[in-house]
Amino acid sequence: MRGARLVQSPQEVDVATTPDDPSQQTGGAFQQADVAGPNTARTVLVTATAALGGFLFGYDTAVINGAVKAVGEQFRASPLVLGFAVAAALIGCAFGAWFAGALADRYGRIRVMILAAIAFAISALGSGFAFSIWDLAFWRIVGGLGVGAASVIAPAYIAEISPAHMRGRLGSLQQLAIVVGIFTSLLVDYALVATSGSASAPLWFGLETWRWMFLSLLVPALVYGVLALTIPESPRYLVANQEHEKAAHVLRRFVGGDVDRKVSEIGRTLVGKSDRGSFANLRGPRFGLLPIVWIGIGLSVFQQFTGINVIFYYSSVLWQAVGFTEQDALLITVITSVTNILTTIIAIALIDRIGRKPLLLIGSIGQFVCLGTLAYLFGTAPVVDGQPTLVGAAGTIALVAANLYVVFFGATWGPVVWVLLGEMFNNRIRAMALSVAAAAQWVANFIISTTFPALASVGLGLAYGIYTFFALLSIFFVARYVQETKGRELEEMV
Repeated sequence: MRGARLVQSPQEVDVATTPDDPSQQTGGAFQQADVAGPNTARTVLVTATAALGGFLFGYDTAVINGAVKAVGEQFRASPLVLGFAVAAALIGCAFGAWFAGALADRYGRIRVMILAAIAFAISALGSGFAFSIWDLAFWRIVGGLGVGAASVIAPAYIAEISPAHMRGRLGSLQQLAIVVGIFTSLLVDYALVATSGSASAPLWFGLETWRWMFLSLLVPALVYGVLALTIPESPRYLVANQEHEKAAHVLRRFVGGDVDRKVSEIGRTLVGKSDRGSFANLRGPRFGLLPIVWIGIGLSVFQQFTGINVIFYYSSVLWQAVGFTEQDALLITVITSVTNILTTIIAIALIDRIGRKPLLLIGSIGQFVCLGTLAYLFGTAPVVDGQPTLVGAAGTIALVAANLYVVFFGATWGPVVWVLLGEMFNNRIRAMALSVAAAAQWVANFIISTTFPALASVGLGLAYGIYTFFALLSIFFVARYVQETKGRELEEMV
């Protein structure tokens, strides 16, 4: 790929008119000779394609839920080894996120999407035909690389190609795709088990059902890879790569306005940028990083440290403590995932009206109240056979508090953090800063997911008490450090 000469000044940006030859335009299936202005439906289609990475993100992380017991029996794995195989994907996620920004800056956003799709496909095949628990863990790490890359590239790309007045709603498609992916994987797991009778039973071609759970990931991975070839490259990347005519064409079709001036502004924001793919652009006076990068890391960590993945990964513990059977507890988990989808749709409707910061504050306060209620109820509940037991009104209140917690998260912190990470950084550092923040998020996810069983063994009141503490801290963090980005152009970010 041709190396890029960095823009030295706004005057150096010479924007030509869009060429009439479609072969000189970007966008695969979107390559058209007309230069019509922005079209909402077209923009939604392109951003939805990028958000498919989020769908695979959710699908890949949740698909193992239906397979984990059968996998443990198949390979006679100890609880510790089985737990590592499940959590191995998170290790891959952290590494995938860490390197995705550098790759995106050097080779483009679209190429990283394709690499992520390839990682998903390889992981699906490897996991489906795994011959040992360690083999499976390796392929889960490969899938995690794809998840981590998708968690970086989707919000960055969507922010860079969206008009400012729609950026919040379009950026929220990432979170919507994630929760729909989780829900779809649960449905697929359920349907496969309903067909065969159990996750361990043979299904088609003599392969066990749990193998088909992993192989099912191959379908959305291929769709994602093919569709990624049909969308245009990010105009911010094109300007950095000195492809001003292509950048102008993409801006004209998806953003509108004074395109020549927009390309010039993008070029101005790239002045002084170090070599692409370098973390040198993130260096700052506070503990080695720019303050804005630390804010991004803080948002990522708080999103996880309030314990949302505990609700999804270990919710059956909560519901069984209230008195539900194991089967009913699994059904409630599916219902919870539907709730998360509906609340994300609410966020899409509100984010460009209310703004990012107010939604985060509402979410933090709501989560603090709900988690505090759960901490108190479990902390004061009588213990029966080593488990806290909620009876009468306490059980009902716990159910309501847990579901409201999911509502507050799904309508605020879930989608808003991804939107902010995609738009809060300036053009010089966006991809790299997003990589660092997303990697921090996956590390925080790993910490919360792996420590919950130990905390719960001491007491669920302690576990939820810790999450309540972080929810409280998040209120002050948002109020003090998070700046509103609603309606602001990416070139205004400093």
